[in-house]
Amino acid sequence: MNFSSLDLAPELQKAVDACGYSKMTPIQQQAITPARRGKDILANAQTGTGKTAAFSIPVLQKLIDKPRTTDSKRPRALILTPTRELAEQLAETIGNYAQFLPFNVTALYGGGKMAGQAAKLKKGVDVLISTPGRLLEHIEVCNVDLSEVEFVVLDEADRMLDMGFITDVQKLMNFTSKTRQTLLFSATTSHAVSELAKKILNNHTIVSVARQNVTADTIDHIMYPVEERKKVELFIDLLEEFNWFQVLVFTSTKEQADRLLASLQVKRIEVAICHGDIKQGARRRALADFKSAKVQVLIATEVAARGIDIQGLDCVVNFNLPYLPEDYVHRIGRTGRAGNKGRAISFVSREEEQIVDKIQRLIGTKIKRISRPGYEVSNRSVLLKNIESQVRPNRANKVTETQIERVGRFKKGRLGGVVKKNKASK
Repeated sequence: MNFSSLDLAPELQKAVDACGYSKMTPIQQQAITPARRGKDILANAQTGTGKTAAFSIPVLQKLIDKPRTTDSKRPRALILTPTRELAEQLAETIGNYAQFLPFNVTALYGGGKMAGQAAKLKKGVDVLISTPGRLLEHIEVCNVDLSEVEFVVLDEADRMLDMGFITDVQKLMNFTSKTRQTLLFSATTSHAVSELAKKILNNHTIVSVARQNVTADTIDHIMYPVEERKKVELFIDLLEEFNWFQVLVFTSTKEQADRLLASLQVKRIEVAICHGDIKQGARRRALADFKSAKVQVLIATEVAARGIDIQGLDCVVNFNLPYLPEDYVHRIGRTGRAGNKGRAISFVSREEEQIVDKIQRLIGTKIKRISRPGYEVSNRSVLLKNIESQVRPNRANKVTETQIERVGRFKKGRLGGVVKKNKASK
């Protein structure tokens, strides 16, 4: 089914064409039409399925169909999302869909200056994208009024709930119009998501697309157990040993990305970086340089790397395992394409071991574990047991103060030479 069959407004269809879209994805086919008819929707769709277009195109079309009747500058559509980077990505994508429309699209998120965001709100907003916490901050100081919000979208609702935003989300819903239309998009159908849907959706339509979690059989899955503080050193060692032509590295935070960048630059390795604090122009240049093979390594956070499509990519490295197992599939899908061999390498700290099992269940295969000399993860429980076994009661059924302190320091991760806390992670 093609977008041209939807009978969209000419300006919106022009934007869709400019984005290179012609055929709709399954989630778009199922969600756009009922959303345009005014139905509340509970959609089960993962990242990479085209869900942003599935909720933003019908919202934009309905804003066109029902233009403002006053000169109010209050937002009419609200999109809630869990993180700053997702908010930025949504603002960019929806801005592209609205490029030929007279609508202002604005994103609010923590880390940005309140004054600058307040100035944008004062000028007027049609589509407001925000993280829950930052939006509540603006409401508390009367920078924004949600009483005219007719459309609410919860993007990655399951992740928002996992991050503890349930109370904030419910508060925000109470500020919006009682006759609003609500679209709830989630990658999973957990009990918490179902309970939230019962509270905020009315007579809703359920939309679900089949999960596409199978990874290409041309990809070798490898993991290296390693202490968090040694991950940078391990990556440099592997890069020098295998001399990959190009490698895409995912980090979970911008701070980790910046530290890895600095270390590689010291080694005079051609590297580029892409995350939410990098200006959009610089991010585009980084992607262009990587695609044209001017740089060997591209470091990126999850959201900032969306849109990267490189043929013949040798290797994807998970510097940190992703928060959701589904994101592992999405990340590594950039290697092993078109029948070419690829490698998905993951650095796994002790704290990340529990995620490995979830990923293996999802992809239906065991990840090859390689212990590299010099980078092995110490077995904390065994070490603790050995130390405590040395603490024996004396004749008075007492232990020495030194022994007690030694075990106590170990339990807190402060025993010199055994477990050192990474200062950079503070």
